[in-house]
Amino acid sequence: MSTSALRAAARACFDAALAAVEPGRLVTAALARESDRLALRSGDPVAVHRGPVLLVGAGKAARSMASAAATLAQPSRGIVIVPHGQRGAGLDPVEILGGSHPVPDAAGEAATASLLAMVESADADTLVLVVLSGGASALLVAPAPGIVLADKQAVTTALLESGADVSAMNTVRRHCSRVKGGGLLRAACRARAVWTLLLSDVVGDDPATIGSGPTAADPTTYADALAVLGRWLPPDVVPPRVRARLETGASGSAPETLKPGDPLLARARLEVLADNWTAVAAAADAARARGFEPRVLAEPLVSDAAAAGRLVVARLMDGPSTRPVAVVAGGETTVRVTPGGCGGRAQHLALAAAIALEGLEGVVLAAGTDGVDGPTDAAGACVDGGTVARARARGFDPLAALAATDSHAILAAAGDLLRTGPTGTNVADLVVALRPPC
Repeated sequence: MSTSALRAAARACFDAALAAVEPGRLVTAALARESDRLALRSGDPVAVHRGPVLLVGAGKAARSMASAAATLAQPSRGIVIVPHGQRGAGLDPVEILGGSHPVPDAAGEAATASLLAMVESADADTLVLVVLSGGASALLVAPAPGIVLADKQAVTTALLESGADVSAMNTVRRHCSRVKGGGLLRAACRARAVWTLLLSDVVGDDPATIGSGPTAADPTTYADALAVLGRWLPPDVVPPRVRARLETGASGSAPETLKPGDPLLARARLEVLADNWTAVAAAADAARARGFEPRVLAEPLVSDAAAAGRLVVARLMDGPSTRPVAVVAGGETTVRVTPGGCGGRAQHLALAAAIALEGLEGVVLAAGTDGVDGPTDAAGACVDGGTVARARARGFDPLAALAATDSHAILAAAGDLLRTGPTGTNVADLVVALRPPC
């Protein structure tokens, strides 16, 4: 099997995974409209609502989710916040507003203020229907008292560069916000009910972590948030107002986030429509249909991205097989960024895999299902046994690029970047590695 055939098969597996987590189809399967009744049929028991609906949400997949939800829910009003550049045409009567990702901006702050005001207006006859996906943590921006937008931008940037995982980051975000950590549910305290449809981009599907849990209970505390900062950031990097807010909360002088057992949760329903495993399973099925022997990694990739890339290649080359082999994995790795480097966690994983794969027959595709990997125009990359040679022929040093977390330029030079544009969905990252039979 040629390298070009392997690369085409890897891309077909990735496309099959995206199709499996297409938000519109998932929302349509979860909701049903029968005359004057709206039903949430994905949960147990089925929830039913008669009366007005407000539709709100945020995230990289929120526009697609909102489009399907609006058709069925027939909302009277709504606001959904998406990354700049993904707004598209309006969804009257639902406003589509823009914000920045992964670092929040003033547009996102203004949009969130409007969204919260709308939710606070909901009365006892009204259902608040929330569509939420990965990316909402940056797009829902409502700084807690004593904190300003610049503080949130600074601490978010510092944590992103530190290599902290998403759970740690969102522990801090929840305690610096009026909307996260159940804040949106609190704002909807007068509504009849709050239904949240979630597209999960986090390992384990913890509702408190997806979008930083605006309608979920938060089991973490201010003390936990301080511990995250102590582990991942030098003291002089933490904005003084952020530290003061967390210390005030830890002393009991500021209200905590919404906790398990709060009475507000009795009126809330949260349904995870799909997750990273949904995409992994679809990619494995697509590989099997193309004659590959699929080997799905049971444990998600959550460690250092370079280590994950080497692991995938080791598993790909492990043992003989008379059939073509596919290794499929998902997750969300981490990268401790070196200043000046450009890339993303999927590209960093792919570069490490390319180095391990040098001279061997096989390909490794690593990409974000949202179509965006770090601050670049690529979703990730698809590398093969000749990637390192092609890069060196163009004057690049693969090991130096990996050490500098500068994967984007070298993968571009090798012709291996995967560019899909925003996909409209988001269930973290996917890795598909293929090799011919031994």
